[in-house]
Amino acid sequence: MTKIALIWGAAGGIGRALAHKLKDDGWQVIGVSRQGDDLAGVADYDYAYAADVADPFAVQRAMLAAGQEAGEAHLFVYAAGDIASEPAARMTPAAFRRILDANLLGAYNALHHSLPLLTEDAPVVFLGAVSERMRLPGLSAYAAAKAGLEAFAEALRKEERKRRVIVVRPGAVNTSFWRKAPFKMPGSALAPAAVAEKVVEAVNAGQQGVLDL
Repeated sequence: MTKIALIWGAAGGIGRALAHKLKDDGWQVIGVSRQGDDLAGVADYDYAYAADVADPFAVQRAMLAAGQEAGEAHLFVYAAGDIASEPAARMTPAAFRRILDANLLGAYNALHHSLPLLTEDAPVVFLGAVSERMRLPGLSAYAAAKAGLEAFAEALRKEERKRRVIVVRPGAVNTSFWRKAPFKMPGSALAPAAVAEKVVEAVNAGQQGVLDL
C-alpha cells in the first residue's frame, strides 16, 4: 500500500525538501500552500491545494477536496510559518496577528480539519523553533507563537494517545524564511534537505515529543 503524506507550507524550503525525500522513499504527497499554483508542475506533489492557514473555511475546503481525491493520509506535517522583526511598541496588531496566524492558529486550523483524513496512527509533525533562543528584541510575536505551538502539541499528545506528536526544533535553516530573521545566517545553518532527512528518520524511528536538530 502506498502511503500518503500531507504537508502544509508545501511551497517553503523545508516543505519542498520533505516532499522530495518522501517521494524518494515511495510516498505520495499532498501539498497545501497559500497560493496552490506555486506547486503547479512540482513533481514531488501528487496533489496540490491552496489554503490560507489563517482562514478555517479555506482550510476546510482544501481538506474536503483532498479527502475526495487522495483519500486518507498516513503522515501530517505542518511546515508553514512566518517571521518578522519589529519591536512590540511599533508592531501593529495586524502584523502581530499575522505571525500568530502563520505559526500557531494556522497549526490548529490545519490539524483540526486534517484529522478526519488521517489514519488512526498517523504521526503529527510540527516545525517549531528553539523558542527560548528566539526571545530576542523584535521577535516577541514569533517567540510567543512558537512557545504556544509547543504547549498546543503537548496537550494534543495527551488527547490523541494513539498517534505520535512530534515538534521538530531546528536551528537556523538556509531558506528564504530564515533570511528574514534579524541576525546573520550562521555558517552552521542546515540545508533544508538535511532537516527533511532528520524528520523522516524521526518518523520512521517512532520519535515522540520534541526533536532538537
